Amino acid sequence: MATFNKLDGFVEHLAEGVHNLQTGAITVALSNTAPGSESTPPTGATADCVLANVTEVSYTNLSTRVVTISASSQTAGTYSMVATDLVLTTTGGSTGPFRYIYVYNDTPTSPADPLIGYYDYGSAVTLNDGETFTLDFGASLLTLA
Repeated sequence: MATFNKLDGFVEHLAEGVHNLQTGAITVALSNTAPGSESTPPTGATADCVLANVTEVSYTNLSTRVVTISASSQTAGTYSMVATDLVLTTTGGSTGPFRYIYVYNDTPTSPADPLIGYYDYGSAVTLNDGETFTLDFGASLLTLA
């Protein structure tokens, strides 16, 4: 399973009220370009921590990328957001290649589509017609302490 990498800009966006993680449309984006190799790296300044700075693959043949949040709660100062595993299905052609899967909030408009973090799968994946890819979010998609 790939490891989740929280982006630094997410912390500032969260503190400044950009995100409402309970009601936001949490979505994934696929890319084959390393975060640090983007022309404007989303790993840098907070203002750059947006989907517009990610080179995305074509989603023409791909199923929905919206994540279902099954629970979110805080206990003793630790917040957890639990998500149902997302199964991506390709129909009518291929999708990819992609190596990085970004998690972003599709609801805010200023800034639009702020990033939360990304998974690095270590090597490129291409889904051929009829194939699936399961994003296993583990016990929680995000934990904040």
